[in-house]
Amino acid sequence: MRFTPEKYNIPDEPMKPFIDADEIRAYINNTTSSPKRVREIIAKSLAKKRLTLEEVAVLVNTEDAGLIEEIKEGARTLKRTIYGNRIVLFAPLYIGNQCTNNCTYCGFRTSNSSEIRKTLTDSEIISEITALEDNGQKRLILVYGEHALYSPEFIAHTVKLAYSVKKGNGEIRRVNINAAPLDIDGFKTVKASGIGTYQVFQETYHPEAYKTYHLSGRKTDYNYRLTALDRAQEAGIDDVGIGALFGLYDWRFEVLGLVRHTNHLEACYNVGPHTISFPRVKDASTLDIDQSHFVSDSDFTKLVAILRLAVPYTGMILTAREPAQLRNEIIQFGVSQIDGGTKIELGSYSEKQDTENNLDKGQFQINDDRSLNEIINELLEQDMLPSFCTACYRLGRTGEHFMEFSVPGFIKRYCSPNAMLTLAEYLIDYAPENTAKKGWEVINNNIEKLDDETLKTSVREKIEQLKSGKRDLYY
Repeated sequence: MRFTPEKYNIPDEPMKPFIDADEIRAYINNTTSSPKRVREIIAKSLAKKRLTLEEVAVLVNTEDAGLIEEIKEGARTLKRTIYGNRIVLFAPLYIGNQCTNNCTYCGFRTSNSSEIRKTLTDSEIISEITALEDNGQKRLILVYGEHALYSPEFIAHTVKLAYSVKKGNGEIRRVNINAAPLDIDGFKTVKASGIGTYQVFQETYHPEAYKTYHLSGRKTDYNYRLTALDRAQEAGIDDVGIGALFGLYDWRFEVLGLVRHTNHLEACYNVGPHTISFPRVKDASTLDIDQSHFVSDSDFTKLVAILRLAVPYTGMILTAREPAQLRNEIIQFGVSQIDGGTKIELGSYSEKQDTENNLDKGQFQINDDRSLNEIINELLEQDMLPSFCTACYRLGRTGEHFMEFSVPGFIKRYCSPNAMLTLAEYLIDYAPENTAKKGWEVINNNIEKLDDETLKTSVREKIEQLKSGKRDLYY
């Protein structure tokens, strides 16, 4: 029977949290790692089977350098098997940084008097999206502070506005959301605007640690935030994203918390999160936290590989918080989405000149300031396949339907051709000559790797249609 949070969300009988900190800590403290066990777990993941909490605990407790390399190689292999060599690209667009929460790690915190507060007007949103389209972006995530100004109705309005902006061949085909938790009616309002994924990050899954960082505001309610995506599911949003902010607590606990959250959504709604994000704490205006839980680069690469093995069919997002060199390394371990050409200061995309990252205008420090084209260039040099694909979302292949397609291997069969088509659009409409040359070589090489002659012919025909002026072709 489908779980319904509303049945439990009454004053005398609140919904029971599904995160048991003692249970997770027991897995970490009482689980040992051995070469035999680690290799058995990697083999299970490569058979495309979800890992248990105990199995994930074995991997997080693995300290032998050779075994860690085996974990990473397993993640590389799994990614190639399921996702091929494609990387989906998107851009974040911050709509407003008003916020009533006081979170000690965030530049938006309400007590930060240095933060320059702003909410984009409709005309400013149009200018920002026009600038993004001029760079070739097709996928956005709109980001909002947690404030009464950013109501469900306001969010829905900005989503519709984003979809309406078109310049030449430029258009936004998928708008995802990162915003405060809503009630069920609020989620229904946002769903009706045509959103893609709705992200709500728990930040830290440890309840006691959570209290130390969230000093005031609605975000102090751990359980309300934890159950946000249950309400989204009840409202009909079956495409949701989860995440943890690594550096707030023991990274091993957060990895198991993300897996436990995935298990909960799968058990209750027959589908896990569409994406998992794993940002690390970065410098922010008035940053004020203990750094004892900060995650090293080596542990960070390890945890990304473990998450890939733990949840084979879940998309994984790596953001521009991380420097370019590290991002280039980590995408090999299972990342399926990255942002490109990222700017997080309000109104910065439409500025004619690049400006330095101003912590009093943004939420945190960006460490990868490459342009979208620079990132595409480097992906092509690594024989990766940059993608702006939005086909599954627009064809209704989300939630349970997405899993029906992805589990048997349809991701590689359909997403790789769709990636080629969206890359071809970029090469025709936006790419400089040197990027176009590399891009067509990569597309032709990837067509040759397809094992279906009919599909090869079809992809080539669609590319010719794109060259003749058609747009938005997909499988």
